[in-house]
Amino acid sequence: MKRFSPASERNKDPILAVLRTVVPASGHALELSAGSGQHSVHFAAALPGLVWQPTDIDPTAIASVAAHREEAGLPNLLAPRMLDVTDVDWGLPQPMNLITSINMIHISPWAASEGLFAGAGRHLAPGGALVTYGPYNVDGAFTAESNARFDASLRSRDAAWGIRDLDDLLALATAAGLTREALIPMPANNFTVVYRKVA
Repeated sequence: MKRFSPASERNKDPILAVLRTVVPASGHALELSAGSGQHSVHFAAALPGLVWQPTDIDPTAIASVAAHREEAGLPNLLAPRMLDVTDVDWGLPQPMNLITSINMIHISPWAASEGLFAGAGRHLAPGGALVTYGPYNVDGAFTAESNARFDASLRSRDAAWGIRDLDDLLALATAAGLTREALIPMPANNFTVVYRKVA
């Protein structure tokens, strides 16, 4: 069943603008937590040189991505598949030039962030980029009162969820052999963060 996310519709172009600055003309891209599938179609259409692999841990998301993909008919957009970032083996047939994780880190337990960076370190090609998007704390503090309220709401739904601090995530990235290349302020008190695998 095809789903529609207003937030994905709003942020797809600002995120794409960042992706255009970090991806090669051709290669392989892995989208984690693809959600509704709107990003999958939008990014694959705009970046036709990339073979785009959407994934999610939620079967309803997989079904939605599949419906969007069928409607779009893009030759470089692969069928969605299940992927749990905490798995040691992501089952990828080749190294990735790009991995995206949009609005996942704060709506998942800390183990998912650990798995995300460890997996990116294993599966990115040398020089490949991990691009994450969402709300983050800076130097241990919320960047806006609305983010503090959002964090409280997240933790009321699941105590293991919550907005993460950029320094804590950078420590995971460094341990996985990634460097932080860019921190880009985005609309609605979010950031896009670009990490690069050391060649």
